[in-house]
Amino acid sequence: MTTVLAFLVTLGVLIVIHEWGHYQVARWCGVKVLRFSVGFGRVVWRRQGTPDSTEFVVSALPLGGYVKMLDEREDTVQPQELGRAFNRKSLLQRTAIVSAGPAANLLLAVLLYAAAHWIGVDEPKAVLSTPVAGSLAERAGMRSGDWVRAWSQDGVEWQDVQSLTDLRWQVTQAVLQGQALSLMISDAEGRSRRQLTLELGRIDGKDVDAGLMQRVGLGQPYSAPVIGDVMADGPADKAGLKKDDRVLRVDGVSIADAQQLRERIRQLAPDGRATPMLWLVERVGVSRELTVAPRVMGDGNQRFGRIDAFVGRVPEVVTVQKGPIDGLTQGFAKTWEVSALTVRMLGRMLIGEASLKNLSGPLTIADYAGQSVQLGLAYYLGFLALVSVSLGVLNLLPLPMLDGGHLMYYLFEAVTGRPVSDLWLKWLQRGGALIMLLLMSLALSNDVARLLGLN
Repeated sequence: MTTVLAFLVTLGVLIVIHEWGHYQVARWCGVKVLRFSVGFGRVVWRRQGTPDSTEFVVSALPLGGYVKMLDEREDTVQPQELGRAFNRKSLLQRTAIVSAGPAANLLLAVLLYAAAHWIGVDEPKAVLSTPVAGSLAERAGMRSGDWVRAWSQDGVEWQDVQSLTDLRWQVTQAVLQGQALSLMISDAEGRSRRQLTLELGRIDGKDVDAGLMQRVGLGQPYSAPVIGDVMADGPADKAGLKKDDRVLRVDGVSIADAQQLRERIRQLAPDGRATPMLWLVERVGVSRELTVAPRVMGDGNQRFGRIDAFVGRVPEVVTVQKGPIDGLTQGFAKTWEVSALTVRMLGRMLIGEASLKNLSGPLTIADYAGQSVQLGLAYYLGFLALVSVSLGVLNLLPLPMLDGGHLMYYLFEAVTGRPVSDLWLKWLQRGGALIMLLLMSLALSNDVARLLGLN
C-alpha cells in the first residue's frame, strides 16, 4: 500500500507541476485555457467555477496529463475570442508556453534537492570494504577500511567526498566522461593519507548500469566482521557462534571486513556442496576456533552457502546537510548534473554505446518510490527530484507528441517563416505515437525483467 500511495503521489505532483507550467504561462500570454487534466481517459472528478473559466479534471489513467487551450486548429473559435486562441499568439509566446512545462519540472527539482539538503540525509560514510578481486579499485591499491576523503579529475583541484553516495556519483560521472578519477585516501581514523587513481576511462560508457560499482570494485560500505543475531538451530548456532563474536580468520585467511566474510560463506565447492570451514573468532578478548558448516540455499539458478546469522555491523553514517544558500546552490548544481547525465545517457543509448536496459518504466518508479518513502522524507524528496529532472529532460526530446517536438516545429517556423503543414503534422504525430509506444513497451519490459531478476 505504501508503494502504491508513494507512486500516486509522485505522479500526481510531477504531472500537476508540469501542466501548471503550461497553464500559468498560457494565462500570462492571454491564452484561454479550456481544460487542465491530471490523467487521461474517463473523468472521475471535475470542477469549473463558471462556464467561461478553466475546467479542472482528474481522469482515470494517471500516467500523464494535458492542458487544452483555445485553438482554431482544434475547434471553432468565436470571433470575439480569436485574440485568446493559442494559434494566434506570436512564435515567442507559443515557444514560452510549450517550454514552461519542462522548465517547471526542472525548477521543482532544484527546490526538492535543496529541501533534501536542508533537511539532511544520513548516508554511508565513504569507508570502503574489500575491493572486488581483479577490479580497478584493487589494482589501484584500494584496501578494506580505506576512507575516501576527496576526489579530483586533474590531481590539482580537489573536492571533498561527503559520503559513499557522493563518491559513487563522481565515479559514474567520470565513467561517462571517459576520464580517470584521482582519490585522496586515509585510514578509518583519518591518518596515513595517500593518493591513488581509478583508471575509469577503461570502462565502456555503455556499462553504466546497476552493476557499475561492482565492475569498478567499489563494494559495500565498510562493516566490521562481527556476528550479529544468531538464529536458533542454524549452522552458526550449531557451530557455537555467539552475537558480537569477531571473526579473525577463516581457513587460515585473515578476514578484513563483513563483505569478505559473506563472500566466504556464500562460496560453494565445485560440486555445489558447502564445505565446513575453520573459523578463528575473538570473544570477550579470548580467541577460539570453531568449525562452521554452511547450509546450501537456492535462488533461481543460483546456489550459495548460508549460516543463518546476521554478518557485520551497521555501517557508519554521516549526515549530509546544507544551509539555506548552500542548499539552494547544491539544488541548482545537482539538477544541472542530473540533467546532463540524462542527456548523455540518452545519447549513448541512441548510438548504441549504452544499453537500452537502462530505460525504466512505471513499475520501477513505483518500487523506488516506496523504498525512498520508507527511508525518510529527505530520501523521498531526492527521488522525486530525480524523476522530475527525467520528466523535464524527456519532454524536451525532439519527438512529436512531446514538448520538444512542438519546439522543433517552432524552430522550423522561425527559420522558414511558415508553419509546418497540416499533412506533415499528421504524419509526424503518427510517427511520434509509434516511437512513444515502442519506448513505453521497452521500459515496461525492462521493469518486468528487473522484477523477475532477469536484468
